[in-house]
Amino acid sequence: MRLRIGTFNVENLLTRQRFGGEGRNDDRRGGKDGAKGGVKSGDTAAALSLFHFPHADQREAVEKSLAVALEDDKRQMTALAMAEGAADIWCLQEVDSLASLQAFFANYVHRLSDHRFGHFAVESGNDRRGIEVAFAARRDLVAPEGVSVTSHAAATFADLDVHDRALAEMGIAPHDRVFNRDCLMVELNWQRRDLTLFLCHLKSMNNGSDDGRSATLPVRRAEALAITRLVKRHFGQGWREANWIVAGDFNGFRYGLGAGARREDEGPSGIEPLLDRFAIDPMDSLPEHERWTHFRRWWSEGEGRLREQHMPLDRVLLSPAIAAANPAPEVDIIRRGQPYRVPLDPRAPDRSIAALSSTADRYPRVGWDRPKASDHCPVVVGIDLPER
Repeated sequence: MRLRIGTFNVENLLTRQRFGGEGRNDDRRGGKDGAKGGVKSGDTAAALSLFHFPHADQREAVEKSLAVALEDDKRQMTALAMAEGAADIWCLQEVDSLASLQAFFANYVHRLSDHRFGHFAVESGNDRRGIEVAFAARRDLVAPEGVSVTSHAAATFADLDVHDRALAEMGIAPHDRVFNRDCLMVELNWQRRDLTLFLCHLKSMNNGSDDGRSATLPVRRAEALAITRLVKRHFGQGWREANWIVAGDFNGFRYGLGAGARREDEGPSGIEPLLDRFAIDPMDSLPEHERWTHFRRWWSEGEGRLREQHMPLDRVLLSPAIAAANPAPEVDIIRRGQPYRVPLDPRAPDRSIAALSSTADRYPRVGWDRPKASDHCPVVVGIDLPER
């Protein structure tokens, strides 16, 4: 049975909007982890700063109209990236509700894709901004009774035996919830085959502050270890022989790519429990310069210089059984929805605006910074699913 499984952080697919110049909301452990609305206030603020509005209600009306137009452009590109990925199953991050997920598929994905999707699932997680992990599968892939969804949003550090001294020093107690969002378990059953998916979106590195990586590592490590516990508890001693996949935005990596595709060892990332004698990452089969799903360029105060990095944040990790049955899995990373400021080939020496803006391998109407499909690239892995 051939399947294509994709993961994609779709960047703030939200039904709600908040306008104005407020800053981003903090997450429950004090990290500034993402945008507060479907369209960030910064996306509309630049254009609105050029105009004078005598009355606040006029400004709000124009801002709402601009936000809707920007969102429509963006979601066409998000859907294009998903159509190009041609996955049978999507594991998505940053979706706020079942309503927004279904509306997005009905009005964008289904207008572009060769497939029709159903079996949608979104559960309420722990993120204060309401960005959840979500699931969608081809409508004809499995019968409704063959799909079972379990949330682990209420699981605590103590429940999964992952509390340690580093967490205690951060003020995190054993009874606190371990997952910043959720680990959504989706079980799919056919007559002679089954597949269990663990969908996740781990703690971020605080949007690139110099100490963000190390400051958030204990939380991310606990989440990764908690996922391994869930897999082993669910399957018992036979966990290595079972068909399971862990997919999502892991917000962690050991090796990134600097300018010129130079390999940069960033040290421990927190996701090591998932990769160290546990799951297999098919992205490792790609040439090193292709192992990235997110790009960031920023000023490092600590180093006093401008830095850039291509990072492998998003992954589809295979169980040992699935990996053994697929020694050469297909791995597709869809990058045509990235804005022009992103160098699609990390090896390219020229980072000038002239060089980047003339790279034509993009969807129509992609902009320099926006609109874009997302700030992440979808990853799709093709496998043959073993029988039970």
